[in-house]
Amino acid sequence: MSADPKELERRMAGGIDAFKKDLGGLRTGRASVNLLEPVVVEAYGQRLPLNQVGTVSAPEPRLLSVSVWDKGLVAATAKAIRDAGLGLNPAPDGQLVRIPIPELTAERRAELSKVAHKYAEQARVAIRNVRRDGMEALKKAEKDGKIAQDEHRRRGEEVQKLTDRFIKTVDDTLATKEKEIKTV
Repeated sequence: MSADPKELERRMAGGIDAFKKDLGGLRTGRASVNLLEPVVVEAYGQRLPLNQVGTVSAPEPRLLSVSVWDKGLVAATAKAIRDAGLGLNPAPDGQLVRIPIPELTAERRAELSKVAHKYAEQARVAIRNVRRDGMEALKKAEKDGKIAQDEHRRRGEEVQKLTDRFIKTVDDTLATKEKEIKTV
């Protein structure tokens, strides 16, 4: 546990990065190569991430394509994408797998919004946990006589301002994603 502001900021930024990565995986009707990140392909007797069997690209706003390097893995790649639970229906075409991104229904938009809120809450909890660690470290430092009560209060306020700043970033990022979900 550390009360070092740089360390706390680094840990909170890690929570934001994880949150943004989670949101990147939410399908909003617009093609994003991040959408296929969780896909794992059965290849050569083992499970490989999709980016190790082919190149993923977004040639059009509503289309993803995977250029599979080994022609023998095209069917396995299409099956892995179909079975990944993303609601996508890939179409193999030679060594290319085309993945059209379907329109979102109102029901699916509401579901995506709920998932985005869940991710945001997880990020807020992670940030608050970092704040708690920082506050406990300050309390311990004061108890051990390393810092004075005034210093504890001042640094505690800094930790709170840092926390507020990161929580606002989570809220702003969530608002942007919700707008994207509703307008696509």
